[in-house]
Amino acid sequence: VILDWVPAHFPKDEHGLYKFDGDYLYEYKDSEKREIESWGTHKFDFGKTEVQSFLISNAVFWLDVYHADGLRVDAVSSMLYLDYDKKEGEWTPNIYGGNENLEAIAFLKKLNEAIFKNYHNTMMIAEESTAWPMVTKPTYLGGLGFNFKWNMGWMNDMIEYMETDPFFRKYKHKNITFSLHYAFSENYILPLSHDEVVHGKRSMLNKMPGPYEEKFANVRVLLGYMMAHPGKKLNFMGYEIGQFTEWDFNNQIEWFMTDYEYHRKLNTYIKELNEFYLKYSQLWEVDYSWNGFKWISNDDFEQNIIAFKRINKNGDELIAVVNFSPTERHDYLIGADEGIYTEVFNSNDEEFGGTGTGNKDRLISSLGSVHGYTSFLSLIVPPLSIIFIKKENKYNINKKGGRIYEIG
Repeated sequence: VILDWVPAHFPKDEHGLYKFDGDYLYEYKDSEKREIESWGTHKFDFGKTEVQSFLISNAVFWLDVYHADGLRVDAVSSMLYLDYDKKEGEWTPNIYGGNENLEAIAFLKKLNEAIFKNYHNTMMIAEESTAWPMVTKPTYLGGLGFNFKWNMGWMNDMIEYMETDPFFRKYKHKNITFSLHYAFSENYILPLSHDEVVHGKRSMLNKMPGPYEEKFANVRVLLGYMMAHPGKKLNFMGYEIGQFTEWDFNNQIEWFMTDYEYHRKLNTYIKELNEFYLKYSQLWEVDYSWNGFKWISNDDFEQNIIAFKRINKNGDELIAVVNFSPTERHDYLIGADEGIYTEVFNSNDEEFGGTGTGNKDRLISSLGSVHGYTSFLSLIVPPLSIIFIKKENKYNINKKGGRIYEIG
């Protein structure tokens, strides 16, 4: 259970903390710091020790009494910057002449130190949307002390890309590759959360272009790429059955949708995808270092295809090939080490609502220079799909392409 916890600001409701004793008690007295006008809320006065105690005690309460697994700390950016939501002349620099809110920075460090002192395995997740450095580094190294950061850049890029008609996706190819420029700068969580399916933004399934069947295929390839991409994963309720309606806190999830074929098969897909993720440590063991990821091909924008490796601590590799186009590709070449390979997962399986095409037989590498490798694989790449390929360790291969058997 991860709670959306909001220590940044509060509404100006008379029954709440607003002017609690008739004056500005929990909020800043300084009008330049107090108001977030676009939200119509007041910011906590992070310089007051009483306010710090109130907020930290509240966080501890949720962890101690209700045993929450983590807190997703909302709107951290609004806490960090004095000029957040401010025009020129509406804010005053700090004592060093910068726009950093030194009181809020000190509070966040104090908060995380208090939490991890008593609740070592808690997830403290910063919803921070800027390039503020060292959000997930320990406080003794100068960081804010969180152990995860919400990857809003990946989320926004991917949703924009997936909402685009596949014919035009080649013009937004950077949306699916740019995140790797910064993927290892913080301990990121890849979120597809409640924020993406409210206020007229449409449900995840309903965001997808194309006819009925392709909408489901688009969701499958999105979630498959999410699982293959470095970083931890977070999905919001309703995605697993393909709701067409937005999330509504007044109503329950539309579980009856699983009575319909494609919704039931999407639910099966997500179950199997989760099991596959847990089974293959390549997908999660080295999430925050280039040691766990290697591009094979990231520039085939014309066909909307990328290929890469995920690698575990033992050096075992898993190849992912992702096709964001509704066109199936035959004899698609990717560079690979010499050997014999097997397709171990395919989001296009009929069981998941796909067409069933893929690589049923073993794949034997051929000699030739592709993507910087001296050998390559020739693949069937199904439409709007992700496939995972693994090298068979039990077979070696000689220079002529034949197997070498060890007898003993």
